[in-house]
Amino acid sequence: MGERAADTAAVIVIAFVMLAAFSIGQSVLEPVVFALFIIALIWPLQQWLQKMTPRPVALTFSILIALGVMIALSSLIVWSGGEIVDWFIRNIERVKAAFENATKWLEAHDIFVASLVTEHFNAAWVLALLRAAATRVNIFVGFALVVLIYVIMGLAEAGGFEKKLAASRSEATARSLLQAGANIATKLRRYMLVRTVASLATGAVVFLFALAIGLDLAAAWGVLTFALNYLPYIGPAVATLLPALFAYAQFDSGQMALLVLGVLAFVQLVIGSGLEPAFSGSALAMSPTVVVFSVLLWTFLWGLPGAFIGVPIAIAFLTLCDQFPSSRWVAALLSDKGPRDEG
Repeated sequence: MGERAADTAAVIVIAFVMLAAFSIGQSVLEPVVFALFIIALIWPLQQWLQKMTPRPVALTFSILIALGVMIALSSLIVWSGGEIVDWFIRNIERVKAAFENATKWLEAHDIFVASLVTEHFNAAWVLALLRAAATRVNIFVGFALVVLIYVIMGLAEAGGFEKKLAASRSEATARSLLQAGANIATKLRRYMLVRTVASLATGAVVFLFALAIGLDLAAAWGVLTFALNYLPYIGPAVATLLPALFAYAQFDSGQMALLVLGVLAFVQLVIGSGLEPAFSGSALAMSPTVVVFSVLLWTFLWGLPGAFIGVPIAIAFLTLCDQFPSSRWVAALLSDKGPRDEG
């Protein structure tokens, strides 16, 4: 009992120290974590290509494919967001009328928001927002470049690192670490495959629903929903609220906004909370509380990038704990399943 208490205390202290290090060293550690995540996803592709082509050629093709996927996703997000912003600019009078009607209804129920909006919404605020957006774009480009450099170096050295680790003095520890790495990579690939399929399905349903009710920019809403669904909990919430607000601005109807909100919330609930966990299986064998906590924790530490990478980090942590008998109790405690059979 005393040893278990000491182990628990040690784990808590180490966890706090590591989280503090991740927070303080965000600019250094964040691109490394994302690079390891990308390497885990595309390493099998490079291994397959190396069987048919020389290693430098396989590395080049792997990098180009990963870069192409990143550029395609970024372009889709920029396109859909641009379409929505352009619609608001072209229909500014309709948006103003809808806003005025909404404020009148709220004021009739003793909720005063017009004064708050007029106080904070001015030319200086808009200019500051645009500058902040431009700064964010520059930061993202720089971040992506650093991640790409780490990915190239990591893929080039991955094979050699495996051989060095296998040749270490502690063969049992080396085998456990290699097995843990392989299990982590497999679970991350399955997690991303399931999330991609679920995001595609959700985006397609949103697109068809928008077409059916006559909501403008149906394709843009479908694409934006697909992209936002990669952010657990936060993305689906935004992808549900934004179309509902847009529906109110387009139709000037609270009933239509509530319809959109209700249908999209139901779609997210069925796919995100029902079908996706069923197909994730062992890749996401975590308590739902742990999943939510991981998203909130890493969002607090790293912002939106943390919201995306939080669940993969949790998957990697629990898989690593499950690989070693001394820490297996941590994985069992945070898993949605019972302890693993030692026999």
